[in-house]
Amino acid sequence: MKRGEAGRNGLVMPRPSLLAFLLCVSPLLPACIVEAPGGASPNERRQAVVAEVPPLSVKGGANFEDTVELVGASVQPGRLTPGDVARVTAYFKVLKPLDEDYIVFVHVEDAEGRMERVNVDHKPAGGLYPTTQWKPGETVKDEFAIAIPATSPARTINLWMGFWDPKTDGRLQLKNPEAVRNDGRSRILLMQIPVAR
Repeated sequence: MKRGEAGRNGLVMPRPSLLAFLLCVSPLLPACIVEAPGGASPNERRQAVVAEVPPLSVKGGANFEDTVELVGASVQPGRLTPGDVARVTAYFKVLKPLDEDYIVFVHVEDAEGRMERVNVDHKPAGGLYPTTQWKPGETVKDEFAIAIPATSPARTINLWMGFWDPKTDGRLQLKNPEAVRNDGRSRILLMQIPVAR
């Protein structure tokens, strides 16, 4: 920290002209970011799309507006203790093109309601392959991590998930609620993970 003119410790502010310039230019900086045309590169697409789905511990079947179907998911490790981090891998079959870039929302909740919900919302495929680029017939792999707080009193963790459009605050609607566990708000119960004590 530099010493100010009055002899006190403090931040030295830039000259007014430089500060004014920075304030005028900073709102324009995001507009200067240029994305490559065509979105995901072939290599990024190869990482996100799988030809074959491995054996899964969780069966899928959730149909979101006849555009995306959850094939299934797996979690490692399958049993957690407070403070652990688990890796979840979900697979989605693309049925029709999607017009919006959806976020995969994930809510980590205590099955008994004794822990605050943890949100693990994220762009699918690590942000490498936006949903507007998904092609019918593809199976997209989405991996994410969930952390169980070290102080968590939970004995079982519920993982809820779905697709959310941040522009409209809407969700892709579940077409077959009778076929999968859900909360009636297009949020499916992906899995329940036991937490050891």
